[in-house]
Amino acid sequence: MPKITNQPPPLEPYDLFASDRVLRDAVEREQAGWAHAELATLGQKLGAPETVRLGFEANRNPPVLRAFDRYGHRLDEVDFHPAWHALMAIAVGAGLPASPWSRPRAGAHVARAAGAYMLAQVEAGVFCPIAMTYGAVPTLRQNAAIAAEWLPRIFAQDYDARCVPAGEKSSAQIGMAMTENQGGSDLRTNTTRAAPAGGDGARRFFRLNGAKWFMSAPMCDAFLVLARSDAGLGCFFVPRWTPEGKRNGIHLVRLKDKLGNRSNASSEVELVDAFAELIGEEGRGIPTIIEMSNYTRLDCAIGSAALTRAATAQAIHHAMHRVAFGKKLVDHALMTNVLADLALESEAATALALRLARAYDEDGDAAAVWRRVVTPAAKFWICRRAPALAGEAMEVLGGSGYIEDCVLPRIFRETPVNSIWEGSGNVMCLDVLRALERTPAAAEVLAQELADGAAADARMKVFVDALTRRLARRERNDEAQARALTRDLALALQAALLLRHAPPAVADAFCASRLTGEGGGLFGVLPRGVDLRAIVERAAPSR
Repeated sequence: MPKITNQPPPLEPYDLFASDRVLRDAVEREQAGWAHAELATLGQKLGAPETVRLGFEANRNPPVLRAFDRYGHRLDEVDFHPAWHALMAIAVGAGLPASPWSRPRAGAHVARAAGAYMLAQVEAGVFCPIAMTYGAVPTLRQNAAIAAEWLPRIFAQDYDARCVPAGEKSSAQIGMAMTENQGGSDLRTNTTRAAPAGGDGARRFFRLNGAKWFMSAPMCDAFLVLARSDAGLGCFFVPRWTPEGKRNGIHLVRLKDKLGNRSNASSEVELVDAFAELIGEEGRGIPTIIEMSNYTRLDCAIGSAALTRAATAQAIHHAMHRVAFGKKLVDHALMTNVLADLALESEAATALALRLARAYDEDGDAAAVWRRVVTPAAKFWICRRAPALAGEAMEVLGGSGYIEDCVLPRIFRETPVNSIWEGSGNVMCLDVLRALERTPAAAEVLAQELADGAAADARMKVFVDALTRRLARRERNDEAQARALTRDLALALQAALLLRHAPPAVADAFCASRLTGEGGGLFGVLPRGVDLRAIVERAAPSR
């Protein structure tokens, strides 16, 4: 047996919180410093070797549909590997589905974002039901009876995986089913029908019939569904079991065979006289559900920032241990440039995602602009950059990064989903245009947000001045230029955050490479004069 040499040790045990100074600093400045001890405990648990293995096991053993029992009775259940349930138990136990709602305080959404960010680095598949449950809470509160019955289950922190009526469970998760095959993001083309089926006081019941092309996380206990009544599209709450304790008419047709996100189930469903309850005003389903979409879009940005961090950490760790051509990879100048560029992208994504999370903790015009304008912009840009970064990180490891024993192939496959889920890139950019037009305070708030950075750096000033002129002209209504405008808005916000909070080496490198147009989107082309080693060392993980 040949002796194995010059192979880096696994990045485990790995404290995801203590070894990530960018995350720790962001948590502190975004008003969630009070959660330090709780996040530290979670970071240690998630980075433990046994937890890391759960992510691999859950992906090697994807969920299996059991549509019928042996006698032909409908079951419509999905079986998950025990590793999936173990990861869900960690997430629910940490309060990631609903802690900002169950324990509201300043910085609660930031603290929860930091926990979700660490979870997604270990296994992003379990993040899907967690994110939907988190986003569903404001929508459920629009129906007092549903909120009174279901929120205590959602707030509970003891995971209950059983497929039984919710009244028999200690906790619950919420999914959603919006998309239909003929429309995709164009929800106004939905054809699923909702027929009145009586009521109880202010409560209005319906029966739904139709098909959904994607039902995310079909093992959840209830779903938010868009369906069309005579009044138009409505938002409906569809429990897995009827109030009488019978299986509801949610028929799982098949599970999607996806590129990534393989530990999580996504399904095609038929709704056959499914019991449902109206949430919000009949015919106003999209406005009713839109707040949920904001929270899940926030989680898309958080999830992609997390994958960016995980890939960067793996690449730097490998380069600090692997020797090639007489010295460690990290000591080769060109590799140092690549790693520093990955670290810049990761830090900027993390800073923007956590700053955005703070906007969900606050009131006022500035917070409203961040939620309405910056959420789609951040989702677009952070999610757009993640696949390229993951591919670059994989290349740092060479062939070892391309095999399934390494986490990077899983990260690479995972990165596209956040761009697609909750609205593709074009949908996000068009939403930014609409938000700029419909949010009166947007121009002033964004100008104030960028002013300090423009005053501190000449490159930033040129970039911001040009962006401000474009926002003031008709370009803010120019659909063909929506991607360019959204990209530049996200870059300006990232630069402002780094100029305000990051070390000078990081801020200088970001402005030099992202605001001047010289990089062309290629990693590893940071210009001369940048302190590459300082940037890499700041981002380096520690075992």
